[in-house]
Amino acid sequence: MPTVLYTIRVSGRLGDTTLGAFPEFASDLHEGDTLLTGPVTDCSALYGVLCQIEALGLELLEVRRRQD
Repeated sequence: MPTVLYTIRVSGRLGDTTLGAFPEFASDLHEGDTLLTGPVTDCSALYGVLCQIEALGLELLEVRRRQD
């Protein structure tokens, strides 16, 4: 199964420590929110990232599969 890029938007600016929980993802600020963009191998991996976001108490705003 091919790896797919996803962009995940969370509320606010994440600090370096929190960003360290997502080592495969690049981060960028957009309109005061953090965009995490990176590879996801399958649905299980995506759910793992989403669970990590929940465990850290982050507000999930959007999940997009990239069509690049």
